[in-house]
Parts: sequence; structure tokens; C-alpha cells
Amino acid sequence: MEKETSKNTYVLQDDENIGTVQIADEVVAIIASLAATEVEGVSSMAGTITNELMSKVGVKGLTRGVKVEVIGSNVRVELAVQMEYGYNIPGTSQKVQERVKNAIENMTGLTVTDVNIRIAGVNMNAGKH
Repeated sequence: MEKETSKNTYVLQDDENIGTVQIADEVVAIIASLAATEVEGVSSMAGTITNELMSKVGVKGLTRGVKVEVIGSNVRVELAVQMEYGYNIPGTSQKVQERVKNAIENMTGLTVTDVNIRIAGVNMNAGKH
């Protein structure tokens, strides 16, 4: 039922009586980014230089530091995050993984198989917690 219809859009539901529901992988990436930055201890998402340049010319920056791969009804997520100084990195990372997995699964019905996190930096402006 969940099949790829184009390079970046996937069918979530296909009901001949009502119609089709599709989702773009960019939307899945936005959900992941918002969920990750809601976790206390995460300073921000970390993007590549390409993402930085693209956001300056008007392309949405919400997917910065997020890569999603949708295969059938399964999703793999890779996140690059900036952490706040003083937070436990393994504990905070586990919270991010759980929050991202739950947000994507609850909002899309897709199954998250992996949430891989790369700590790209530590924000030293925050006080120790």
C-alpha cells in the first residue's frame, strides 16, 4: 500500500472510494527536526554549508541537519544536532531518538526503523545544568 510514486513523495493511503494520501520526505524531515529541537538539551540542528546557503536564498531551513530515507513504509532518520553544554549526551540523545520516532510514527503511520544521531557541536553559551 505504501509505495513510492515519485522521487520524494510516498503514498500513505490509497482508497479507491475516497482518494490517495501522499507525503513528501521533506515533510518527514521537518517532523523529525521539530521533534528533536523540542528536547531539553538540544541547542539546534546542524546543517551543512549547502543547507546554510540554500536557507539564505529562500529554501526552507527546517530540514537542516536531517536526512530521511523512506523505503516502503519504513523510515531511517539521520540527525546532526548541536547540544547545550552541561547536558548528558547519551541520555539527551536517547530522548531525541524516542521523540523523533514517536512523532513520525504518530503523524504519518510510517514505521521508524532507525534514528541515528551525530553530535555536531556543543553550544557553550548556555550555563551548566
